[in-house]
Amino acid sequence: MRAGFGRRYMLSASHRLHAEALSAEQNRATYGKCNNPQGHGHNYFVEVLVGGEVDAETGMVVDMVALDETVRARVIDRFDHTNLNLDPFFQDCVPTTENLCRAVFELLKDAMPAGELDMVRVEETENNFFECSRQ
Repeated sequence: MRAGFGRRYMLSASHRLHAEALSAEQNRATYGKCNNPQGHGHNYFVEVLVGGEVDAETGMVVDMVALDETVRARVIDRFDHTNLNLDPFFQDCVPTTENLCRAVFELLKDAMPAGELDMVRVEETENNFFECSRQ
């Protein structure tokens, strides 16, 4: 029987939502205050859901310590206390939280210590969250 294990992490990062292909006026209309030239920051909550068979010996889908090490090495160390606009993942795309969610999924999908990455959820504010899932 397949089961899931979810874990929540926090990171702080800044970004400016600005598309080079748009004019200054179009950027302001599209992104509003998020287009502030000085940028702005968020305390993001990142949820990772790993699915798979429950190991008969351990009773777990994935070892929590191994998962924490993977997420820290691939996501937290990379994005925490950074300006997302400067990260290579966002070189050709706007660092929206939709794209941050995609980046986290891409960085983790082939790195799970056990099971499979089923879903990544990024909460930007108490009202905004974004999800990417395995299809």
